[in-house]
Amino acid sequence: MSDELILYTNPQSRGRIARWMLEEVGQPYQAEVLAFGEAMKAPAYLAINPLGKVPALRHGDMVVTEAAAICAYLADAFPAAGLAPPSGSRLRGPYYRWLFFAAGPVEAAATNKALGFTVPPGRERTAGYGSLADVLDALERLLSQGDYVVGERFTAADVYLGAQIGWGMMFGTLEKRPAFEAYWQRLSTRPAALRAQALDDALAAAPG
Repeated sequence: MSDELILYTNPQSRGRIARWMLEEVGQPYQAEVLAFGEAMKAPAYLAINPLGKVPALRHGDMVVTEAAAICAYLADAFPAAGLAPPSGSRLRGPYYRWLFFAAGPVEAAATNKALGFTVPPGRERTAGYGSLADVLDALERLLSQGDYVVGERFTAADVYLGAQIGWGMMFGTLEKRPAFEAYWQRLSTRPAALRAQALDDALAAAPG
């Protein structure tokens, strides 16, 4: 597809993940910055995302919401960027597995920690992620085996998981384990990550 890419975002949101992914893809895009509150709940934007949240991505007539879905979509829409294992590759399964592990168990466990909620003892089966300790131990085993989610190759799964780990350690919802810190150091110094951070930091610092 050659249609225009438009990112609907806010620099104080998960839109930073989508921005980073777009910078990794390397295709031209336009960012539409929405303020929290009235702008995100206006009918025009609710037609794009009925939840009134960012990020959202428009690619021609295609609209994609949810940061993990945006990462997966862009990786497949622009295969030349090499951000997903090819279809049929033995790495495709682990790629999907850990991308959506990050979007499900990691996101849910970190959010509950931020809200002060702990799964009651004996109720772990009720929560999709079991417990925060289970999630962290699984991540530590994964990230102790290689530089990236699928071994030695950086993919869209690393964009999403890396953002979750970086934010989690910054805000105290995830422990600063050595494997997590080493992983985040590798990812946060990537040129695309630095470009995305600079763009969003500048927006966040701008008046209004």
